[in-house]
Formats: sequence, structure tokens, C-alpha cells
Amino acid sequence: MQLNYKSIALPFEYPFTISNGRTKTHQPSLVVSLSLGNFTGFGEAPAIVYYDVTVEKMIEDLESKRAMVEKFALTEPARYWHYLHHLFPQNPFLVSALDMACWDLYGKMKGQPLYTLWNTNWENTPVTDYTIGIDTIPKMLEKMNAKPWPVYKIKLGTPEDIEIMEALTTATKAVFRVDANAGWTTEEALAKIPLLAKMGVEFIEQPLAKDNWEGMKILYEKSELPLYADESCVMESDVQKCAGYFHGINIKLTKCSGPTPALRMIETARGLGLKVMMGSMNESTIGSAAIAHFLPQLDHVDMDGPLLLSEDIASGITFDNGVVTLSNKPGLGITLL
Repeated sequence: MQLNYKSIALPFEYPFTISNGRTKTHQPSLVVSLSLGNFTGFGEAPAIVYYDVTVEKMIEDLESKRAMVEKFALTEPARYWHYLHHLFPQNPFLVSALDMACWDLYGKMKGQPLYTLWNTNWENTPVTDYTIGIDTIPKMLEKMNAKPWPVYKIKLGTPEDIEIMEALTTATKAVFRVDANAGWTTEEALAKIPLLAKMGVEFIEQPLAKDNWEGMKILYEKSELPLYADESCVMESDVQKCAGYFHGINIKLTKCSGPTPALRMIETARGLGLKVMMGSMNESTIGSAAIAHFLPQLDHVDMDGPLLLSEDIASGITFDNGVVTLSNKPGLGITLL
């Protein structure tokens, strides 16, 4: 296989802020491609400061083992993921981009979209939410009014959380879900969740710090709302840990190292009685298309990456009031712009 890559910086429509005051105006990402014969597959990995991942580090690792990445004799993607997993054991973001590109390539070679290769039918797919980052209440209302949507995900983790949600929930009849991004203490969560439940909030994502299992056990037993793990469920091995502490998990393809382990994580979660959500890490349409092919297997989805950008680098998925439609072309079904 022939490897190519490029570094990109995707501009946000609005500066994006989450708990602890982390704000960014652009999303740096690495786009990779794998070519075999007349076919080329694409993958994407965003750089995330929270996980100490930079585009420069991904490129450094990729170049250090480029010959080994390219020489693999492709038979099916799961074998390639296993090979990459051992080649880059400390860089799941890079493995995810390559795994995604391999699945896109394989789908094109087989002439099938990924959801078909995964033996699913395009039916009963959840609508995607639209995320509103932390800001002043007037600005959050402005963002919401500018994008009428059936489901919003609201980033919280501030002293004004309840005031924010009171303002937003009284301004629309849309469904709301909350993502605290590990920004609450156990005591704060116990105080805020009942109030959010009265406002009709659907569920809470990652209320506490990722390693606060003692606090999560208390919340799990007392919470009026379902609790979903994000930072507490990064890798495949984390799914089992979440049972009895969370009601569901939010899988991020980039964090878990790609579509291949994500397929197994869904199977494990179902066996444990956990709900399954898949989330965005501000990917362009490339990474978002990979999420989209999982829709028939999901209870909820947060794949609004392209909606948050002022510029994109690919086409192939459309959004209509939260309903996601694919191009149904082979592989990811995307076309670079």
C-alpha cells in the first residue's frame, strides 16, 4: 500500500469552549490516505491537547515506521488494525486514522459502503445532536437560535450551569443532553442532576473526573438521569469497567484507535446491558462519515463535527434537522473537496 498524509487546521464557526476554560478556534488534524491499485482510502485523526496528541507527533511516528505501514499485505482491515496496534502501541489516534483509511479502501475494493460490510441495514438511525460550547448565556442562546435543531448537547462545568440550562430549555422545545466533561465534583453532580432532570434533560455525559469511580458509584445509584461515560471509556478494555458505574458509553473512534475496536466495544457493551453512543472529536466529514456508518448500531450519536466548522475538506454526508444521510458510495462514501 502507498501512504500519503497532510496536516490541516479546520476553522470553527464559533470559538469552542468546554469545562476548565479550554477554548480553540481551529481543530488541527492529520488526514492520511492508503492506496492500493486504483483505490484510495482516507482517514482522519484530530489532535487533542487533553490527550497530549499533536499532529507533529503523529507525523513523527508515521515517518519513523512508514515502510512497515506500507508493506502490509492487505487481506481484511481487522488484521491490519492488529498489526498497527502493535506498531504504534502509544499512538491510538494515529492507528485510528490508518484503520479508518483501511476500511475506506477495503469498502471501495469490495464496492460496498461500510455499514453493509458490517452486516447492518440503514434503518432506525438516531439523529445527531448539535453541540453548544460554554459561553455567556446570551451567546449560547444566539448560537442555539442560529441553528434550530431537535437535539442539543450543552457543554457545562461552570458555576452558572443551572442558570444556563434554565435559559436554554425555556427558549425551545428541543431535547437537551448535558456534557460536563468531567467538570463536576460528586457533590455538585448530586445537587445539579435533580434540577436538570426537572428541566427534562435526557442524560448526562461524564459528570465526574475520569478516575472518580467511587463518586460514579454514588451517582449511578442515586441519579435520576442516565449517565454516559466518555473520558472514563477510552479504550476497549474500559467498557467492562463502566458496567455498574454508568448506564451507557460514548465511543470516540479516535480515542479507541479506530472502527475495528469500536465494533468490538459495541458488542461488549450490548452484552453488559449498556447503551451505546458514538461521539465527535470535531472531525471533518472524513472522520464524521466513519461515525455515520455506525448509526444502525447506536442508541445516540454526536457527529456534529462538520456542522461546527466554517470550512470542510470533504463531502459525502448530509444533515437534515438532525437526520444523517450517506452518499451510499463504497467505503466511507466521501469525496475530497
